[in-house]
Amino acid sequence: MFGFRFVKFQPSEYVMKIRDGKVVREGIGLSFYYYAPTTSVVVLPVSSIDVPFMFEEMTSDYQTVTVQGQLTYRIADYHQTMGILNYTYNLRKRSYISDDPAKLAQRVINIAKVLTKKHLERMQLREAIQSSERLAQSITGEIDGNAEIGKLGIELMGLSVLAILPNKETMRALEAQAREDILRNADDALYERRNASIEQERRVKENELSTEIAVETKKKQIRETQLGAERTVKQKQNEMKKEQLQFDTALEESKREWVELAAANKRAEADAKAYELATVMKSLQGIEPNVLQSLTNMGMQPDKLIAIAFQELAENADKIGQLNITPDLLQGLISGSTGGGVAARGANTR
Repeated sequence: MFGFRFVKFQPSEYVMKIRDGKVVREGIGLSFYYYAPTTSVVVLPVSSIDVPFMFEEMTSDYQTVTVQGQLTYRIADYHQTMGILNYTYNLRKRSYISDDPAKLAQRVINIAKVLTKKHLERMQLREAIQSSERLAQSITGEIDGNAEIGKLGIELMGLSVLAILPNKETMRALEAQAREDILRNADDALYERRNASIEQERRVKENELSTEIAVETKKKQIRETQLGAERTVKQKQNEMKKEQLQFDTALEESKREWVELAAANKRAEADAKAYELATVMKSLQGIEPNVLQSLTNMGMQPDKLIAIAFQELAENADKIGQLNITPDLLQGLISGSTGGGVAARGANTR
């Protein structure tokens, strides 16, 4: 009524009530009555503003890439922002009377674009594709110290580069090259595994051969030791045989000497007996045979005397007519107790 109205703003809005070109009231989330013909209201957002962006840039190797990301900012100095941009609010239409609020976001994007271009011009395609995080950190640091941002009265809360993508043809070429590299690496890994397997088998075979060589060397040492022991035994046996042979030779030599000595003794004894016999025979040359026979029979046993008597009977058998031998005589001869008288009684010659 009569141009007086009431208005209420949200807590996310910073409000300046201006009358006659002067700020008469300001704050967050105000509510007040105003006189429409003489009152203007400036409304600035308090909360942060998210602005997505996407633009194309060129790398140092003349490859086009698309940069996608998002930045977040907020108005830090409301009076400085209001002095540069028109944030006058139409209370009846509930909208801004100019497009300056939208231009603020575009100005921030333009600053980010300029900085991104400066960095990408120094990178090659492969490096640029993999530099999202590094690029975001570099741009954020430079925006914080940017003079234009300070003049706008805003502060950057965050910037993220979501993707840096080449065009489709380049992407397919990179994918093909990367795929070939992956396949080549897979082949190399396969070859390396095969080589490693072959190398391992070679090492195993070398170890086996080394083990066999060591075993054969041990066997050779054992055989040499056995042969040495056998040779030592043979030498000992030969030495023993040699000693035994020397002993036997000495024994046989001693036997030979003994035999020669015994033969010499026997010869000496035989010579002595022959000398004795010759002496005896020489002394008996003039004696009658009957006397010699009688001398020989002296001291003989009765049975031997009987035998001599029988021998004489046999020699004179042609002179004996009849010979009677009694049983007593034979019994006496058998028992060995027959005397000379028995023999005289038992033999009766006619």
